[in-house]
Amino acid sequence: MNCKKIIQNGNTYVKFSLYYTVLKSKGDFTMDISKIKAKEVETIYGLKIGNPNAPVKVIEFINVSCPFCKKWHNDSKELLAKYVEEGKVQRIIKHYDKETPHLRKGNVVHRYLDYSSPESALREIEYFYDKQGEWGNLNNLDKIAAYVEEKRGLTVQSNEKQVAGIIEEAVRANVELVPSVFIGEEIFDEHITVDELQSLIENKLNSANK
Repeated sequence: MNCKKIIQNGNTYVKFSLYYTVLKSKGDFTMDISKIKAKEVETIYGLKIGNPNAPVKVIEFINVSCPFCKKWHNDSKELLAKYVEEGKVQRIIKHYDKETPHLRKGNVVHRYLDYSSPESALREIEYFYDKQGEWGNLNNLDKIAAYVEEKRGLTVQSNEKQVAGIIEEAVRANVELVPSVFIGEEIFDEHITVDELQSLIENKLNSANK
């Protein structure tokens, strides 16, 4: 795939045929897709939304306390919901527990998501993104757990296998930042536009139908 480097607003991007990704500064971190091994990203672990036989898989490494993940979710949710409803896309949402102080807050919420009921879990994700400014400003992890239980009536789930599997997969694939989103060999983040995402999905669907 042809690409060129672009400087915009002090950040460096690589322009591919459909979208911008990914030499992008987030604080002290830089996401460099040249180090990410897309072939190591699997569909085994994660919340699975939609037809398991869908020709396009959208695999999302996210953390619910990350504002960049919230942007990705809000920007893409309507388009992805349409493709999921049509049976063309399956979303696989991988809640990536991280030890960065502000992301550890998201780790607490992840413990309460029910992987056996992915549609219900997706509604909870929507809630916690919407209220990110409330629970994300709580000053300790116990208060966040209490918030989850009081506001949503949730209980801690047995997600240990899922959590360990997602972390092991992310390490193996060199996925360091959230959000990191995969459609086949394509890797992108929250900077992708809705139009670019739609074009990418349509191209994958066309290829699958050949």
